[in-house]
Amino acid sequence: MTKQVHSKVVREAALQRLIDRGVNVEDIAEIVFLMQSPYHPNLTMEPCIASVNAVLEKREIQHAILVGVELDMLAEKGLLSEPIQSIIAQDEGLFGCDETLALGSVFTFGSIAVTTFGHLDKQKVGVIKRLDTKSSGQVHTFLDDLVASIASNASSRMAHRLRDEQEAQLDAQEGNEADGEQQAG
Repeated sequence: MTKQVHSKVVREAALQRLIDRGVNVEDIAEIVFLMQSPYHPNLTMEPCIASVNAVLEKREIQHAILVGVELDMLAEKGLLSEPIQSIIAQDEGLFGCDETLALGSVFTFGSIAVTTFGHLDKQKVGVIKRLDTKSSGQVHTFLDDLVASIASNASSRMAHRLRDEQEAQLDAQEGNEADGEQQAG
């Protein structure tokens, strides 16, 4: 019987794969900042980083990173059988499995994440563009889409949390006004 892999081991392995492939949390947080700052002018990088870290705690995201990066690395080493070796190594345009893996983890964070993912997949923003250019000699067929997924999820998570904070502030103001009216009356 095989031993169950502890969640901590999976999390650390997924984060290490990102780092080994040249992606850090701050790179992804920069995309989140770019996506959310038009709606929240006082936004700083700190909550963007926190949101990326929260998304990276999700087991589905960790599993997707491990699978996708593993396939990228195997293709990079020429260890896949044909024709999938060539398809992944070239990041063929009609190959949609990379987007499918990434999109599967986007559904957890709702429609904002899904539409943001589509935008990032087309526009190749920030570190996603660097990964997609193939200039490093590395294969990032899956990783560029996975980074878009993480950024989309973190962006959606932030959008919902910032809205909740705004509503809580509004509720507090309305409560204070009601208290003032009761005291005056």
